[in-house]
Parts: sequence; C-alpha cells; structure tokens
Amino acid sequence: MAPETHMPEPMCLIGNNGEQLVANQEALEILSAITQPVVVVAIVGLYRTGKSYLMNKLAGKQKGFSVGSTVQSHTKGIWMWCVPHPQKPDHTLILLDTEGLGDVEKIDEKSDIQIFALAILLSSTLVYNTMNKIDQGAIDLLHNVTELTDLLHTRNSSDLSEIKEPADSSFFPDLVWTLRDFFLSLETNGHAITPDEYLESSLKLKQGSDERTQMFNLPRLCIQKFFPVKKCFVFDSPADRNKLSQLHTLNSEELSSEFVQELSEFCSYIFTYSKTKTLPGGIQVNGSRLEGLVLTYIDAISSGALPCIEKAVVTLARKENLAVVQKAIAHYDQQMSQRVQLPTETLQELLDLHRTCESKAMEIFRKHSFKDEDQCFQKELKCLLNAKQDEICKKNMEASENHCSTLLQNIFKPLEQEVAQGVYARPGGHNLFLRKMEQLKAQYRQQPRKGTQAEEVLQKYLKAKEQLSNTILQTDKSLTANENRRKAQQARAEAARAEARRLEAVRIQEEKRRAEQERRHQEELRQIEISKANFLAEQERIRKQRIQEEASRIQAEQEAKLRELQQQLEATRAMSHYSSHNDCILL
Repeated sequence: MAPETHMPEPMCLIGNNGEQLVANQEALEILSAITQPVVVVAIVGLYRTGKSYLMNKLAGKQKGFSVGSTVQSHTKGIWMWCVPHPQKPDHTLILLDTEGLGDVEKIDEKSDIQIFALAILLSSTLVYNTMNKIDQGAIDLLHNVTELTDLLHTRNSSDLSEIKEPADSSFFPDLVWTLRDFFLSLETNGHAITPDEYLESSLKLKQGSDERTQMFNLPRLCIQKFFPVKKCFVFDSPADRNKLSQLHTLNSEELSSEFVQELSEFCSYIFTYSKTKTLPGGIQVNGSRLEGLVLTYIDAISSGALPCIEKAVVTLARKENLAVVQKAIAHYDQQMSQRVQLPTETLQELLDLHRTCESKAMEIFRKHSFKDEDQCFQKELKCLLNAKQDEICKKNMEASENHCSTLLQNIFKPLEQEVAQGVYARPGGHNLFLRKMEQLKAQYRQQPRKGTQAEEVLQKYLKAKEQLSNTILQTDKSLTANENRRKAQQARAEAARAEARRLEAVRIQEEKRRAEQERRHQEELRQIEISKANFLAEQERIRKQRIQEEASRIQAEQEAKLRELQQQLEATRAMSHYSSHNDCILL
C-alpha cells in the first residue's frame, strides 16, 4: 500500500462475535498490500479507560477509533488504523485498538485472554492502559501473560518458576504503561521519582521463597522477563469531570495543560522509540507478514491451542516463502513466455533460455526468501523449476510435433490429393511417387524453426505412408504386369500385323514382280512379235526388195534386153520398119 493511500479511518481487523475471533478479509487485504516495514502499536486495558482516545492522538486525528461516553464498551475485537509513520518515511505505523478487558456484559471472559495475547503477539509496542495507579489488580491483570507462557515460549513448561527470558527478546513488544487520571505524588522516602522508577518499584521482587512470596513475585517476574524494555507515563485528568464524556470533541485550550504536555510526551516517545515489528532472527515484518501472523494466531486460538511463536514464525516463513516461490515461478513463467517462441530450433537453445530464467528466479528467491535456513523452499523451487523445465521441454516437443505435423500436412497435401485422384495408380507410378516424396521431403527439411521433433515427426509420417507406398507399389506391379501383358499382346499383334503387312507387301511385290515379269514377258513377246514382225517385215522388205531388185534386175535386164532389142529393132527397123514395129507390140 503506497503512503498516499493509507486508511482514512480505522477498520475492524479481528472481530469478536462472542463465540470466536474472526479476521476481517478487507482489513487483511489492506495489510497484504503494505510492502514497507511496520511499527505496530497496540493498546490493551480495562474497558472505558480512554484507550481509543490515545490511539486517535497517535494517528494525529481528533477522532477515528470509537470513543464511548457511557459505561458500555464500544470497541469490539481489535481495530486497525494504518497511517504514515510521522518520523520514519519508509515505515507504516499500524495502530491496534483492542476491546476493553473486564467488560461485565461478557458471557465468556476467555476472549479477554485471546485479545490480550493477540495484542502482545502482533505489536512491537504494547501500551497497557490502566487507571489511577499501579496496583495489585493492574499487575494481576497483566499477569495474564503468565497464562500465555506456552504462547510466548517455544517450549512447554509446567514449572512457571523456571520462566526464562526468551531467546530472542526483540520479538516481544516494548511495554508502555500508561496511568490515566493519576492522583498520587511521584515520590518515595521523601524523594521525587520518575514514572519509570515508579514502574520499576512496583515490579520489584520480594525476597523469600515461601508460597505467598512466590505468588507475589510470579506476575512481576513474568512482566520483567517478557518486557525487558518498559516505559511508564502518567496522565493527569484531561478536563473537568463534566467534560470527560465529550473528551474527543475538546480542543487543546479546553484540556488540562498538564494533560496536553503529558500526551505530547507520550506521542513523541511512541513515534521516536517504538521499534519495527520483528520476528526471531531480527527479520522485519511488513504488512503481508503481519497478515500472515494474524491468520496464524487466530487459527491456533480458534482450534483451542495456544499459538507458539516459533511455530508462528515457521508458518509465516512457510507462507511467505511459498509466496516468494510463486513469485519466482511467476517471474520465470513471464520471462520464458516473453523470450521463448515454441518450438525452438534446438533443445540446447531452450535449455539455455531455461537456465537464464532459472538463475534469475533463484536470485529473486534468495533475495526475498524468509528464514529458509535448511534451504527447504529453495530446493522446492528448484524442483518446481526442474518440473517447469520438463514441462517446457514437453511443450516444446508438442509444439514442434504440432507445427511439423501441420507443415507436413500442408506440404504433402498435393501428393495426397494426387494419390486420391489416382495419379500414381499406373505402371511406373511407384517410382513417380517416390520421386515426388523425395522432392517434398527436401521442401520440408528446408523449412525453418521446425523444432526438435522435425526429423522424428517426418519419419513417423513416412512410416505412416509406408502402407500407402506399398499399395502404390503393388498397384504399380499389377498394372505394370498387365501393361506388359498388354504390350506383349500388342507387340504380338503388331508383329502379326507387321508380318501381314510384310507378307502383303511381299505379295504385292510378288504380284508387281509377276506383273512386271508378265509385262516384260508380254513386252518380250511384243518385242518378239515386233522383232518377228520387223523380221518378217524386213524379210518381206528384203523379199520385196529382192523381188523388186529382181524385178528391177529383170526389168533392167528386160530393159537392157528391151534396149538391146530396141536397139536391135531400131537396127532392124532401120532395116525394116515393119519388123521393128511388131517387135515393140510383142514386148
């Protein structure tokens, strides 16, 4: 709780419903928010003795804590007021006003003991407010401390005569005894004494070992042992009797000057000398730790036990160390969430980040841990961080598996679609499938930040696809065999067709050859015929030529003969004209 947000008015811290004491959750939340060390001043005493008035003055207010003007007790339980410490800027002053002791209207007086105990346990300064003087009744009332021996000690002892000073008296509050409406003269044997000397004198032990002396000394011994630091203040009556019922409304001018002076000295002492609330070992208490003490002591009282300081400190240490463990874990979680992007490329990258955040978390724990003397909580933190490491490694594996699975689905989806479409259900489809797989595997391996499970997920995926690959292979073999058979049949058919074509070609060629041969034969015959005809024609020509030549020869001979005859005729004609003419007709 920041200084500027201190409580504007008191609030019930521990309620008393007549049966048990109950902590007010709202007040506990206010305490838990106070990170500063606290100075806790609690006041106890008989009801209707002006306790609340003193506490209001310590708060620097005219009113706040309930101040009654009748014989009826006003304050019930324990009320709390958190205000800035007037002299310690880095501290918070917590004022605790308690229910008046000895209220005649109470049915069960055990709550007086419980409230008294809580005031002692929670405060660093206990103001014991009594009336008029220190008498046996006031001492006997404070003697309630002896009934809380087991509460104030870490041991149990039935022999109260063996009460010893607590091992760490700094835990116990300083005692400030205030005497209201003091009417005695502060002197002894004719010499003036101080209020502190009056208190020491009143608590002085008597010599002797008889039972009566022991009973006299016992409460005084308890007070001296449990409250090594004691201070006494005496207050005159603050005002006229008829104004006392309205004391909280009176200003300084209406109050007794002696009372105003005494009140000022009281407040100054409280502000100056009241120490910070500490636990055994000198550990300072802040609001959160005080909250833990309140809950621990109330739980112990509610269960019917007397709370033990050491156990309370252990409980508080456990609570606070658990809180520090959670704080360290929260810091680790925050740092890891900010710095780690799952999946990491390698396991070592993740482990390095874990060690860095783990080291910071351990540093936070060591800085804020509380009495972890056996390092129990540090070991617990280490175990939790180890578990966090296992968890983050598991998450890293899962993130890698999920990312890689998604990546594989996206990359291999076209292949699966092709398989579904029957692209590889053909001869040679298996080799085509394997080549496609190799291409996609290479594409997958080129993708960045797949994480530690990249290859394992791939192999798992490939393992899952082995059946598909085998199916494609078997289909390939079957279809290849069918194709081979088809091709063989086709080849045989083609061979047959080729043979048929060859035979047809041969037949055609043979026909052509025969036709050509026939043609040639016919040609030869024709040529023969032509030759024959030519020969015959030539023979005829020759014959005719011969005939003609013969005819010509004959004609020539005839002509020669004719010419000869003609010549003879002409000669004859010459000889005889008649004879020549007859010869010509005959020819």
